[in-house]
Amino acid sequence: RAARSPKMMENKVFLSFTFYSTILILKMYVVAIITGQVRLRKKAFANPEDALRNGGVQFCREDPDVERCRRAHHNDMENIFPFLFLGAIYSLLDPSPTVARIHFLIFCVGRIIHTIAYLLGLRAPTRSVAYGVAQLPCFSMALQILLATTPYW
Repeated sequence: RAARSPKMMENKVFLSFTFYSTILILKMYVVAIITGQVRLRKKAFANPEDALRNGGVQFCREDPDVERCRRAHHNDMENIFPFLFLGAIYSLLDPSPTVARIHFLIFCVGRIIHTIAYLLGLRAPTRSVAYGVAQLPCFSMALQILLATTPYW
């Protein structure tokens, strides 16, 4: 069993946050791997040296499918990184573990559905609904953080 930091590992909210954050980071790695696989399949490389290694400089080009994967990954960075900050700070506010878990679960599921909708090009408004649903817990956490810290500004 790994060594545990007593304070952190007793915080059920932080443990829940850690679980969902790790799922989201792994999801981002999967999207990066998918992007690389699509680049190889479509022979659409971002760098001349990669194109030369895989058939010739003519394959240093953009491809709509690769760009879709890149946009999905970029959107993850725009949304998951702020969640990591908000969730970590929120975990320090001693919220209800059940309420916190619901926040983290909704964000995680929303982002997974968003990615699936993005990569598969699912019919609108699937992606935007998933995006909007995932933003709700972030706004909730941000508001709670602001309310808790307002006396100190």
